Amino acid sequence: MIALLQGMGDGMQDTGTSMARDLSLLAPEIAVVLTAVGALVFEMLRLPRAALPFTVIGLLVATGLTVPLIGTETVVFSGTFRVDPLSEWAKLALLPATVLCAVLAHPEVKDTDREGTVHSLFSFTALGALVLAGAGDLMFVVLGVLLSSLGSFALAAYPRDDRATEGAMKFLVFGSVTSAVMIFGLTYLYGATGSTLLSELGRLEGTPLAAAVGLVAVLVGLGYKAAIAPFHFWAPDAYDGAPVSVAAFLSVVPKVGAIFALAQVARDLPAPAGPFGWPLVIAALAALSMTYGNLAALVQEDVVRLLAYSSISQSGYFLLGVVALGKTDLALPSLAVFALAYAATNVGAFAVVAGHGRTLRDLAGLGRYAPWAGGAMVVFLISLVGIPPTAGFVGKLLLFGAAIGSGYAWLAVIAILNSVLSLAVYLRVVVPMYGTPKEARIAGLPVVAAWVVSLILVLAVGLAALGLLGAIA
Repeated sequence: MIALLQGMGDGMQDTGTSMARDLSLLAPEIAVVLTAVGALVFEMLRLPRAALPFTVIGLLVATGLTVPLIGTETVVFSGTFRVDPLSEWAKLALLPATVLCAVLAHPEVKDTDREGTVHSLFSFTALGALVLAGAGDLMFVVLGVLLSSLGSFALAAYPRDDRATEGAMKFLVFGSVTSAVMIFGLTYLYGATGSTLLSELGRLEGTPLAAAVGLVAVLVGLGYKAAIAPFHFWAPDAYDGAPVSVAAFLSVVPKVGAIFALAQVARDLPAPAGPFGWPLVIAALAALSMTYGNLAALVQEDVVRLLAYSSISQSGYFLLGVVALGKTDLALPSLAVFALAYAATNVGAFAVVAGHGRTLRDLAGLGRYAPWAGGAMVVFLISLVGIPPTAGFVGKLLLFGAAIGSGYAWLAVIAILNSVLSLAVYLRVVVPMYGTPKEARIAGLPVVAAWVVSLILVLAVGLAALGLLGAIA
């Protein structure tokens, strides 16, 4: 009896130690939860103005808590959540991006009846994206999709006008259907492997039908979150109807979380026996997204819709890194660097639009009456194209290298051609900016702060990465 009690005591002590270790590794996510709840509490206490500084401080603290974890590669809670480079770099990219979007939203939500709620939703939705990026279990993939979707629906519908309602309803219906399809398909993966852990997906090698159905389900569910063609139809209308700050947020945070979740799934899938397998399916989606996004963006007059189609194209570039997983060491670094570059670049471009107008006509003459804002917009757009010395150039260079190194040189060629095509897309914004001004618009301090910080990050990440590549070479 004494020995039994002693054994039970030792087991409880080990469990307590393991729990403390797991919670310490999840400190950034816990900080995000507390930030979201705190912003909501301020709303309930009728102190909504305190929600923004609390959100900014909380998310920056969460970012700081991530830094010591860089290089860690382990799992928590019996392998259901991963603390690895993908989840760590997701936090370093998405939490600062959420901070910038919250600041950018300040002029739009200040002194409204849901000011604190909006900032709380930013944090809760970002938490869902982080859950996706670190998912080690099918149930965490479902949880991440649901958590990030619910917050996104509410944010998209925030203005409560006809355009926002239409966009949010399309978003809700499309999201509900694709999520249901994903959950249904995931049951095949569970039935074939006997486990919900992603690490057990290697057992699918002898069950090609279940593997195919499960992969299609994952692509439908995560493809919708990442606005990958042909699951993108909600994105242009939802971005167009939402406040510009929310459009910036939706184009970055849920998208990167979904792409990283797809990477977590793909890295554990069994390697295809021949040339036809899951990498080829993802490569085809990448080519479709890049090409369709750029072609659709070419005819847009509304800059928000142009950036929406641009984000569809950028999703295709992300997939180059997913295709290369397990075949080259460049895969993970390319995803991490491109995520950092894309987050800073896209938030910065939307910030300039928020301050100076949503249409090409609104931006006419921007480079003349606001040369710093015009110059920043040019930097953001050439970063989206992938021109040095911006962060976008380094990210795309690594992605092209990863695709070539994994045997998908044809996909890299398509990506390069699409980068050339995207130059025509973004020149449609740049050329009017240096024409005759129609009406000078002065941006507020929060908007200026958002694009200034984004500009610094785009150039700093680009120059630092270029220096590192030069040292390696």
